[in-house]
Amino acid sequence: MLVHARKYAYLSIGASLLTMALKFGAFFLTGSVGLFSDAVESVVNLTAGLIALMAIILAYRPADQSHAYGHGKVEYFSSGMEGILICIAALGIAYASAQRFLHPQELHFLGTGIVVATLAGAVNFAVSRIMLRAAREYDSIVLEADAKHLLTDVWTSAGLVSALAVMHFAPPSWQILDPILGLIMSVNIIWTGVGLVRRSAAGLMDEGLPTDEIFLITDVIKRIGGTEAGFHALRTRKSGSVRFVDFHLLVPGSMTVQESHDLCCDIEESIKAGLPGSQTTIHVEPREDHASFDGWKVGGLCDRSACQKGRQS
Repeated sequence: MLVHARKYAYLSIGASLLTMALKFGAFFLTGSVGLFSDAVESVVNLTAGLIALMAIILAYRPADQSHAYGHGKVEYFSSGMEGILICIAALGIAYASAQRFLHPQELHFLGTGIVVATLAGAVNFAVSRIMLRAAREYDSIVLEADAKHLLTDVWTSAGLVSALAVMHFAPPSWQILDPILGLIMSVNIIWTGVGLVRRSAAGLMDEGLPTDEIFLITDVIKRIGGTEAGFHALRTRKSGSVRFVDFHLLVPGSMTVQESHDLCCDIEESIKAGLPGSQTTIHVEPREDHASFDGWKVGGLCDRSACQKGRQS
């Protein structure tokens, strides 16, 4: 899986190198601050691609004695760094645009700039779509972050092409659109960067799984455990592409160790079928013992009966 995931990072790096060369060439030719902003974003894309490659290599290392839960969380560091880089690039674009307001500059060879920006946007669009499919296949936030990063570049390139086309055919006074476009692009880019940072922070803070996935887990417990089983202290988190689930399973005290073990295995397999790659840990407790209802000490979710008995005990 590492080899397959890593090839998409190489694809992103190659696309960034190609588009960076095209955009900087067009900027030096035209003098457009819009093209400059697009070129700067390509530099950030390249840096982000290199970070993503390193993160993928580290994330797929097997668990070891020092990292018993694996190395998946390195993906959140990577996507967070990408988000920060995106924001820095956006601030640089905003500064360059403001300077162009203060010091207007005549633009040249806008036709060439339009062709180059269109070509670069097409390359990034194709690569971003491929990487988004790969992100879903490998459930990788790193590939998703890199793909969305490239897709942001596509939209900025589309806006840039539109503005350059207007300026190419409009009177010279319309060239004020160039710095205006740069400012608009910087706001859009910051929005994307902040979103990536927020998601990365949520992963590092062990945010629980989405509501639909929690519902799948509780449904499996109720369906397989039956009316005699209950649960509390249900906690979930995600590290890279691995989902961790743990909870206390309340069963009749008369149930044998073998029976409770078989029940736990069935629940674990069903959860894994619904959430591939998940790792579930179950602590079995007798439901007749009041000491079993200590979920409030651990935290997490519980079913109705377990919550009621927990408050009473």
